[in-house]
Amino acid sequence: MAGPLRAALALGLLAAAQPAPAQPAPAPGQRRQAELFLEKYGYFGEPGAGTHSPAEFTEALRDFQRVTHLPLSGVLDAPTLHQMAQPRCGTDDGESRAVGTRRPSAARRRRRTAQHGGRWYKRHLTYRVVNWPPYLLQHEVRLAVRAAFELWSNVSSLVFWEVQDGPADIRLTFFHGDHNDGLNNAFDGPGGALAHAFFPRRGEAHFDSAERWSLHSGKGRNLFIVVAHEVGHTLGLEHSPVKSALMSPYYKKLSKDFVLSWDDILAVQNLYGKPSKGSAIQLPGKVFTHFQDWNTDLYGRDQQQRSLSTYYCHSYFDAITSDADHNLYIFKGSHYWVVSASGNASDPQPLERHWPGLPAGIDACAWSQLSGKFYFFKGGRCWRYAGSTLEAGFPRKCSARGLPRHPDTALFFQQLRRLVLFKGPKYFVVSEETLAVEPYYPRSLRDWQGLPPGTAGALTHRDGFVYFFRDDQFWKFDRAKLQVVATGKWATQLPWMGCWDANSEQVLF
Repeated sequence: MAGPLRAALALGLLAAAQPAPAQPAPAPGQRRQAELFLEKYGYFGEPGAGTHSPAEFTEALRDFQRVTHLPLSGVLDAPTLHQMAQPRCGTDDGESRAVGTRRPSAARRRRRTAQHGGRWYKRHLTYRVVNWPPYLLQHEVRLAVRAAFELWSNVSSLVFWEVQDGPADIRLTFFHGDHNDGLNNAFDGPGGALAHAFFPRRGEAHFDSAERWSLHSGKGRNLFIVVAHEVGHTLGLEHSPVKSALMSPYYKKLSKDFVLSWDDILAVQNLYGKPSKGSAIQLPGKVFTHFQDWNTDLYGRDQQQRSLSTYYCHSYFDAITSDADHNLYIFKGSHYWVVSASGNASDPQPLERHWPGLPAGIDACAWSQLSGKFYFFKGGRCWRYAGSTLEAGFPRKCSARGLPRHPDTALFFQQLRRLVLFKGPKYFVVSEETLAVEPYYPRSLRDWQGLPPGTAGALTHRDGFVYFFRDDQFWKFDRAKLQVVATGKWATQLPWMGCWDANSEQVLF
């Protein structure tokens, strides 16, 4: 009993546990970091101008708050710092900082689209994807890029076609770190500036190859929406102050509404006119939530089995869990893989076939060693299955009972005999019976010593350790010491993940 009791005490399950410690005070130098941010995105004029007076800083903050629809306090408060930290386009905010939240007039829109880059003086443009992001299949990226260009050709007189080599009007390239665009444009890994583009007629869009790109509605940055935004820049559009616009500096999320807002359409039509035939065609965001195509005709016969059964090894996944027989379940988009205890991976299977009613792109999943049931989480809802049968009363709105929306990871933690949900820097302990958060939670992730925020999944392995996963990394957690004891690359260092050939002792991909 000593081990489980110690773990329960350390993780704060008992009623005597203290609340999580207060958030740390803002770090020194935060004002300077904000100043550099405002310089980079054009709120002071030319970058590299050095420090600025309090009045200039306050005015620049107000401009930023206006563009991002925050209260115009002129103070570097928590919401403003949070907004600055969000992933965004690396192109500066240009004229949008002056337009603010007011409906742009035609004159303002002309300035927004023509001030820096002008426009192309032809209507037929070629594009080329120069290289490819890791972990995504090329034909899927090509579909997403084509759809991104079609968004703009559907509402204007422009026509695009792809070339696969040689010169092109618009070139899309994936880079890592500094790529000779100046230090302000160096990519900084996941988060931060995801991409930037140049106005006509340079015709280039650059994307951070270290970003966690995705082509479905699950975890990761949606490559389609980022490409569509950057293509807008290559056509001459600056950032829009309209919150629902595709050209807003902070990338919009796909939903049921149209991808292009009225501001996007009027801006591109101001430059290039309306479609030559018929009216503008608009499509809702839900049409573009999935570009993965399991058509095996796209693979050579010799590589077909290998490509499909090990596809998750090349990519990121949405969630992972394991059952009583030590089978792994790996989830991505609308499919899942089963990896047996011997390390053999199945072909991808549709979620709907095994768990009827379960949506694509789940946020988290856990199999309970206590009840033998599967728990799935997406948004604010949760699903509970006994085998393949969805239990009565599900799905239900679990966020109404204190569970976090869009949890990063779910895990059944044996010492607590509870579900644990992880979200950012906090974790929540949840009762299976009530699906409600236990008292004194959430608590700080610091209880799990060495574990980073934002993991994508976790499972308890038969070796007794808990393994957490994020991107291509894993963290091995010792349940007795309550700390991370090892980390590495899961596809190449964990043979039981199904990415190794046990006979040749080589990685399969």
